[in-house]
Order: sequence, then C-alpha cells, then structure tokens
Amino acid sequence: MILSVLILLACAVSIYVCCEYFVNGVEWVGLRLGVSKSAVGTVLAAFGTALPESVVTFVAVVGGHDAYAKQIGVGAALGGPLVLSTIAYAVVGGCFVAVRPQSTTPFLQPGEQRRLAGDQAWFLVIFALKVALGLVAFLYKPWLGGVFLAAYAAYTWREMSRSDAVNSVEVELEPLKFRPHDANPAVHWAILQTGLALIITFVSSQIFVQRLEIISPALGFSGQLTAMLLSPIATELPETLNAVIWVRQGKATLALGNISGSMMIQATIPSALGIIFTPWLFDKPLIIAAAVTFLAIAVLWVLLRTTRLHAGQLAAMGLFYLIFAAAIALD
Repeated sequence: MILSVLILLACAVSIYVCCEYFVNGVEWVGLRLGVSKSAVGTVLAAFGTALPESVVTFVAVVGGHDAYAKQIGVGAALGGPLVLSTIAYAVVGGCFVAVRPQSTTPFLQPGEQRRLAGDQAWFLVIFALKVALGLVAFLYKPWLGGVFLAAYAAYTWREMSRSDAVNSVEVELEPLKFRPHDANPAVHWAILQTGLALIITFVSSQIFVQRLEIISPALGFSGQLTAMLLSPIATELPETLNAVIWVRQGKATLALGNISGSMMIQATIPSALGIIFTPWLFDKPLIIAAAVTFLAIAVLWVLLRTTRLHAGQLAAMGLFYLIFAAAIALD
C-alpha cells in the first residue's frame, strides 16, 4: 500500500511537469499552424489530454473479454465528463479565487462567456442523447455510435474554422522550453516537445490508474465505482493541471477551453466505443452520475449564457461531485 501511494505521488509530479511542457509546446504548435486561440485549448490541447481516458475506455470495451471489463469501460465513459464538469472546473475556479481573492467581477469577457456557453450547449445535447441510449435496448443501437463520431468531427470543424485572436497568443507566449534562447523556434521543435510531453503524461496516467485499481479494493470500491470515482480523477489530471498552469499565466480562455473541449471528446469518442462494443445499458450508479453531470453543466450554461459566471461560482461546481459521492454512498 505504501509503495503504491509513493508511486501515485511520483506519477502526479511527473504529470504536472509534463503538462508544463505540453501547454508551452501546444501553444507554439497552434501559433505555427495558424490555429485560433480558442481552438488551441478546445481542440489541440483537449485532444491530447483526453487521450488517456479514451484509451482506458477503448481497452476495456474492445479488449475486455468479460462483462466486468466492459462495465469498467462504460463507467469510464460516464466518469470522465462527471469529473471534468465538477472537479476540473472547481479547481480552475479555486485557482482564480486564489489569484484574485477580492475580485467580484467576471473573470471572462462577455463574448468569451457566450462562446463557452455554446460549447456547453453542444455538450448538453450530445450528453442527453448518449444517456437516453443508455436507458433503452434495441437491435440497431450499435450503429448509432457513428453519430457521436460525426458530432465530434462537426465540433472540431467549427472550432478550427474560428478566426478569433490567432495572433494574440504570440504576445503571451513564453519561450519554447526545448529552445529557450530561440525567439522564433521551428514548428518541428514545438511538435517534438508537445509529443514527448504527451507520451510521458500518458504513461504516467496509466501507471496512476493501475495503482488506483490496486488500492481501490482495500477501500471497498467495486470495478464500476473505481471507473467512475477514482480512474477519471487520474486520467483527467492532465486537463486539470493544464488549466491550472494556464490560470497561473492569466489565460482564462485557454484554461476553460481545454476543459470544455475535453468534455466534448469524452461525450463522443468513448461513448461511441461503448455504444458499438457493449450493450450500453445504465444501472443506478451510472444514471446518478449522468444526472449530476447534466445538472452541473446546465447550471454552468445558464451562468455563461447570461454572462454572470464568477470564479467563486466556478469553484462551487465541486459541490456537484460531493452530491454524487453522497448519493452513491447512501445507495
């Protein structure tokens, strides 16, 4: 047990350091490829950091040879959005509160809040569909997995076609860590740094999850609860830490865009895998997780749509996760 805890801590440190390199590299990649500032967070960074959770689902539902393994995959597909919509947003809000403790004004401009509200609306529609499919059984359900893949493709096209503030990233960029004395590093250096950071983050996340799975039986967690409660916290750690780093740098749009973009991936790609390769039927814990996630994002959407979101309100999103944990404990 002690060894597993030490390995968990080492992996967490490794993930944080690699996230420093990743966010620095992905901003330079976005700049060199002419990607808009918002798409750097919602597409480039989100796709990379959502990879660990997607792989957990893929291995469980495709490579799993029994119902237990597939159950873990379905739980992971629900657990990712739950953690991102509650804990990840709460951590970002808490960081903003720590940086500006006396501020009561919105930390995002009205235009940015409305844009993020659009992302939450996309998520709510897709999430509602995937939950509805988890409540019914019919012959052709696996074919609907393609709908979720198409939805993510449409979302990516929309984000990549935005033209907002492409050049504003350049002003805020720190030197590329692999080339600290080069004011104009080539794109291949940025891609190399981003790719290596992502690989090490992925490996560290997988070790983190494996150790959690070793510890969880001693804590009394079943496979499905481990997938919903513990594994997503580990696999969503890169998104959360990326956001913390961007908060520290004063880049609220990138911080929240990384989380909202990751949520879109979690609502589509792992769900598509689950729908195609499993019966995709929810039991009570999964329904509770879905309900809490939907409620949390609905509240966030209202605050963003009316441009009234404050850092303190974002930090309070963590209460929804406590509601979920309490509901599971009392079940």
